[in-house]
Amino acid sequence: MKKLFLTLTAAVALAFTANAQTEKGKLFLGGSVGYNYNKVNGTDHSNQSFNIVPNVGYFISDNFAIGTGVGYRYGQYYTDGANDVDLKVKQGAFVVAPFARAYKGNEMFKFFGQLSVPMAFGSTKVDGTKVSSTTSFGAQLSPGLAFFPHKNVGIELSVRGLYYGNDRIKDEATGSKQITNSFGLASDFFAPQLGVQFYF
Repeated sequence: MKKLFLTLTAAVALAFTANAQTEKGKLFLGGSVGYNYNKVNGTDHSNQSFNIVPNVGYFISDNFAIGTGVGYRYGQYYTDGANDVDLKVKQGAFVVAPFARAYKGNEMFKFFGQLSVPMAFGSTKVDGTKVSSTTSFGAQLSPGLAFFPHKNVGIELSVRGLYYGNDRIKDEATGSKQITNSFGLASDFFAPQLGVQFYF
């Protein structure tokens, strides 16, 4: 009887710890940061870009969370203009990306699926003059795997998965609009995205 009691106790403890990071009422914080720089050969010019999108999530039930990411992305590059004059192009956008995420797994490894609705609102400037404004929105379903080396830390690998995007570019001079729709499945397992989340 004592042996049976100990076995049941261990089973209950294991079931509890398996959801310790992802149980109802928990929070997680994380996000993405990226930077790219390259020098243009034969010139004093450089192309560069960066993005920072922190996120926060809340578990409304065991293994199911909702949240959002809010951030900014920026890019600068040079393009050929008239009379062999290089034009400096700057692109910036504020990013909002609400999401819902479901987990399945044990204490150390959990598979997850995330549905997000990324949106971006930005503009393009050429030599300091605003030439266009951009509004983007979409939907993305991404699979991933989270590894928990510590109860408060999750290291994640994910791929882009199934996505849809709608981009609207408005020309500031003419008022004309260009609309682009994209849809696809990106499952390149040899180029996963790496992320870190902190659980509280």
